[in-house]
Amino acid sequence: MLATRIIAIRHGETAWNVDTRLQGHLDIALNPKGLWQAEQAARALADEPIAAIYASDLLRAWHTARAIAQTTAAPLVASQNLRERCFGSFEGMTYAELESHWPLEAQRWRLREPDWAPPGGESLLALRARISGAVDAFAAQHVGGQIVLVAHGGVMDVLYRLATGQELHAPRTWQLGNAAINRLLWTANGLTLVGWGDTRHLEEATLDEGSA
Repeated sequence: MLATRIIAIRHGETAWNVDTRLQGHLDIALNPKGLWQAEQAARALADEPIAAIYASDLLRAWHTARAIAQTTAAPLVASQNLRERCFGSFEGMTYAELESHWPLEAQRWRLREPDWAPPGGESLLALRARISGAVDAFAAQHVGGQIVLVAHGGVMDVLYRLATGQELHAPRTWQLGNAAINRLLWTANGLTLVGWGDTRHLEEATLDEGSA
C-alpha cells in the first residue's frame, strides 16, 4: 500500500511551558533550552531523507523547524493549520489561574469534552478536523517519501489519537515532550503509529553554559 512516513515533532521549550501557562495562538518564542532542543532534534534528523518540512507559523514551532531545515536542507513550509488549539480567553493563564478565574470552564477542559470550546476558542472536535485535514493534504503530496511536521502539544496529542484510535475524551497516557521525535505512517486509510516519544537525542548531550 502506498504510504508516506511522517516525523512529528513538538516545538522546543518556552518560558510559558515552564510556567504551565497556556499559549494557544499567542506567539511565544523558544527559551534557551528550547533553542538547544531544536538544534539537537536537527542533528538527530541530519541523515534522514526528508522531502519537506511543514510547520506551524508560530515562532516556537517555526524556529524549531528552521533548525531542522538548515541541517537537512529540506524545504520548509509554514501552515496556520498546524497551529496549537486556540484557547480563546484561557490564553496567557497558568493552570492555577485558570482554576481560580474559570472554575466551571476549567473542569470541562480537564474532562476533555469534545464539543466544548473555551470562550472564543476551539473545541477538540474542531482541532481534530483541522489537524486531520492538514496531515492528509501534506502527506498525499509525498507518497513514497518522508515528511516532517513541527507543531505543538495539542497537535501531537491529536496525531497520537488518530493513529491509535483513542477517543478525544480518553485520558492521556502518553508523553508530549518538547522536541521529542514521533514517527507515524500515513495511507489513504489514515495514520498508524510507528514510534513515539524518542528523546535519546536530548539525553545523550547536556545543555552547557555556553548554550544557555
